[in-house]
Amino acid sequence: MNATGSEDAKPLRWLYLDLNSYFASVEQQLDPALRGRPVVVSPVMTDSTSAIAASYEAKAFGIKTGTPIWRAKELCRDVVIVPARHGEYVRYHHEVIAEVERHVPVTAVCSIDEVACRLMDNENSVEAVTALSARIKAGLAANVGEFIKGSIGVAPNRFLAKIAADMKKPDGLTILPEAELADRLRTLKPGDIPGVGRNMEKRLAAAGIVDVARILALDPREARSVWGSVWGERLHWLLKGHDLPEIPTVTRSIGHSHVLAPDLRPPDAARLVARRLLVKAATRLRRMERSTGALVLTVRAEVPRETRSRDDKWSEGKKLLHVQDNFTLLAALDELWTQMRSEFVARRYVQVAVTLLDLVPVGATQIDLFDAEPAPRATAKRLALSEAMDRMNKRFGRDAVTVGHDARGGTKSKGPAIAFTRIPDLAEFNE
Repeated sequence: MNATGSEDAKPLRWLYLDLNSYFASVEQQLDPALRGRPVVVSPVMTDSTSAIAASYEAKAFGIKTGTPIWRAKELCRDVVIVPARHGEYVRYHHEVIAEVERHVPVTAVCSIDEVACRLMDNENSVEAVTALSARIKAGLAANVGEFIKGSIGVAPNRFLAKIAADMKKPDGLTILPEAELADRLRTLKPGDIPGVGRNMEKRLAAAGIVDVARILALDPREARSVWGSVWGERLHWLLKGHDLPEIPTVTRSIGHSHVLAPDLRPPDAARLVARRLLVKAATRLRRMERSTGALVLTVRAEVPRETRSRDDKWSEGKKLLHVQDNFTLLAALDELWTQMRSEFVARRYVQVAVTLLDLVPVGATQIDLFDAEPAPRATAKRLALSEAMDRMNKRFGRDAVTVGHDARGGTKSKGPAIAFTRIPDLAEFNE
């Protein structure tokens, strides 16, 4: 960051590719019958869940990510609901990365459908990035799929390149040279800036900031005060075009959640799903060579839409002595489940989630003076058995070995779901 405010040149330094309606586009690529039709991707085939993706044909009817499936059917009588196939989305993701790499090195994979590439001095003129963008798009169509399209943004820093990619969708190209930055940014609304959600918009409005022009006029001190953190000051320099180093991220939790199909909503079936999710999380934990110091269980009750409230969800955690194995974690989950059933009386559940917190590298913790240390031999045996299960499932396929239930009994894993900011390892589709 150039904190002195000197006007150094800010060349076009980043190219950002944002795939358009990615999950829905993959479905249209895989199934020609879906092409040109309003398509919604659903985590499970029930009207009580919400869309995780919508094709542009569906978006024309006002359907978007987060739209309840029942509402999507009201908005468009011809909408096609398809179940999510996360393994296919990850497979196409890797094909996209490989194709982009044929034209320019990928510097950062930002999400399942976004990548950023840092440009060299010999490839960052307007003419050069226009030609490069055309080659990337042509390569995606020829080598990945004609329905796998993306919008490209080019700007002096990665943050502005992401904003530029959002300016023209679908299949757009937006270049923001330094000389045009302020004028082009003033055409946006505060909510178009990444990280400015509804709550932040209200906070800005309360401070008299209702347009991007006013945000651009803030000095670093004012920006930090308005945002209430150093992010405000960082945003000031980013919007001016400074190419700041990225802040490294640290994985602080591992979690899995599942929206339950109707047949999995009774308590006994929901509990088995929670156990299955926990074993998946534990497998990831061991692969990352981490241990966990806390487990959180979250359950949401099935209630009519018109009576939903905050009281429809139960969430509680349990401290652990930094463990890795399936069996200790499942015993802790059983305790939480028993507690939940006594405190949160519901006949059916619509969603369950498990989260492992307080992650540390294996061997990096020390037992507290007042904690009862587990028997080393028993701990080693449980871990060895858990690792043996990992190897069996990797070799023979997902759910070859399970704990405490038959995977054919309705809780067989369908593979990991995808949070847009985390791409599952291919290994997770065997977990």
